[in-house]
Amino acid sequence: MQIQIPHKRTKQQAIDQIKKALEEARPKLAGQATIEKEEWVGDTLEFAVTVQGQHISGSVATNETEYDLVLKLPLMLRMFEGKIKRTIEEQLKQLPQN
Repeated sequence: MQIQIPHKRTKQQAIDQIKKALEEARPKLAGQATIEKEEWVGDTLEFAVTVQGQHISGSVATNETEYDLVLKLPLMLRMFEGKIKRTIEEQLKQLPQN
């Protein structure tokens, strides 16, 4: 699954926003998800998590105008891909754009 998310920040501000969002999410994920990988390769965050026994991996590439989110969903979750994508897009609309 791939989602392009526009932003109105510099590339560095956009990367900093991802890092801040991750820091804020960690306490909320405790007990619900296990972060197995969180690695920056240039301007791209590569990650892997396990949520309710389901392994999800992917990346977030950052450029001057958008984030490019790629998720690799397990077979059990692929049937919900449309709903997952809509939920992610709705959550992202609530984030500050500046």
